[in-house]
Amino acid sequence: MKTNVELISTRVYAGRLKDRENLNNSSSGGAFTALSDFFLKNGNAVVAAIYNYENHTTEFQMILDKDQRERAKGSKYMQSKPGGIFREAYRWLMDNSGKKMLFVGMGCQSDGFRKFSEIKEIRDRVYIVDIICHGSPSPKLWREYAESVQKKDGKITFLTFKDKRNGWKSPTAYVKVNGEEKSIKDYVKVFYNRCALRPSCYECPYATTERKTDMTIGDFWHIEETIPDFYDSNGNSLFLIHTNRGEELFEKIQSELDYRSSNTTQCWQANLEAPTQKSEQREEFWNDYKKKGIDFVMKKYGSVPVKTKIKNKLLKIMGGGTQKVVPIMLITPKGGQHNELEAA
Repeated sequence: MKTNVELISTRVYAGRLKDRENLNNSSSGGAFTALSDFFLKNGNAVVAAIYNYENHTTEFQMILDKDQRERAKGSKYMQSKPGGIFREAYRWLMDNSGKKMLFVGMGCQSDGFRKFSEIKEIRDRVYIVDIICHGSPSPKLWREYAESVQKKDGKITFLTFKDKRNGWKSPTAYVKVNGEEKSIKDYVKVFYNRCALRPSCYECPYATTERKTDMTIGDFWHIEETIPDFYDSNGNSLFLIHTNRGEELFEKIQSELDYRSSNTTQCWQANLEAPTQKSEQREEFWNDYKKKGIDFVMKKYGSVPVKTKIKNKLLKIMGGGTQKVVPIMLITPKGGQHNELEAA
């Protein structure tokens, strides 16, 4: 099926919003904000994942205004549900002749939409962006975690996995319950320890810099080492441009960004080279979860071992500073991220 979309050699940029307020309210450098603003201000549509506080799931929705877009911002460390969004997107384009659409999702979701758009002959009307992904944990795991929090403390009214109060490199994850913040770092540890991901995530074909979407976005990890004079402690986004349409789109948002040309060596991170490796403790984790429940696995796999805490305390007393002694099963967030709609 002929389209005007052509693959090009992947081009790499580092970038972030010029607007400091919007940058500070983004999980990273504000790529999603810049892209979605461009579509919404011209009366076009955006499709992205939004967290549902009633049933604690993340669902794809059609976004037509900035208020709704604000709900789509922020990292979501859980699997998102496309539901009927492909059909809804197609109907909207059929009903709005001449309009365009931005679709933002994980590599697997965005490539699925790319194939759907080619079959339905709407590829020239959609711009498809995917996000660098660490992997997707079971949505049931998060839902039971959220329900457990609510049972103990009350209704969750706000959720963030990447608050930047301590800077972009040290994100704070918490929920708000009865107006008070409650840390969810135990869930984040479980997310990054490689035990809870879907089996397919360990064999992900999208963990590469070469893709068929128009653009890939994510955090530009290690930029303080590879492009130190461009680093900003408030957030840095990575843009990988794969098609002529992606290049055209990046040119249209450049006026909103401070940006710098880069390359695939400077922007290297684990999930641009290979899928997340399966943890040796994965089977043990799921057996524990099935037999003993969510609270047990969060305590066992989501906390720093007592020995590590003692060692860190001793190192601090001895003047050596706190050494980050992390259990072998953990990897750092800098290896990749999931559902960064301010991976963005």
